[in-house]
Amino acid sequence: MRDTKIKLAFFTIPEYEKEQDWLRKQHNNGWKLISATVPCIYTFEKCEPEDVVYQLDYNPDGIQRKAEYVQMFKDCGWEYIGDMVGYSYFRKPVREMNGEEEIFCDDESKLDMARRVFRGRMVPLLVILFLIIIPQIIVNIRSEYIVQQNLAWIFVALFVFYIILFCQFGIQYMKLKEKIRR
Repeated sequence: MRDTKIKLAFFTIPEYEKEQDWLRKQHNNGWKLISATVPCIYTFEKCEPEDVVYQLDYNPDGIQRKAEYVQMFKDCGWEYIGDMVGYSYFRKPVREMNGEEEIFCDDESKLDMARRVFRGRMVPLLVILFLIIIPQIIVNIRSEYIVQQNLAWIFVALFVFYIILFCQFGIQYMKLKEKIRR
């Protein structure tokens, strides 16, 4: 039996909790994460099945001060695994935890991470949407050339993808905000 395996899995920006659960399930099945790379490639190593909690944090400032950032989590018992497109991956065996433990101590911290994700990911996507995709749709639809008119449909598909992504992130963000208000 091989000691490592590679899996391709795609999680959208607001699905970080779903990704954490998926990584936990992999570990429960005897495969611990050793790296995550673009485009959504996860490398696992064979291990003893164990219940291990995985947590993700999106903090570009933490990446700039990597040693301090990683040490802060290490002091709390979290093992640093690595980074993928701005997210840092941590894990901790359940047997070492004091009840329901997360890297975020409260809902306000989760909301703060959602704000960081919005600023770091969604704002650039909005810029691309308004400065590239929408103008390209308009230019290509108005063109007299059939190739450019057909190209417009590619940009329309990108536009729809972006709208779905924004809606999905917005819904999750609003749910988290509502949870904090209660």
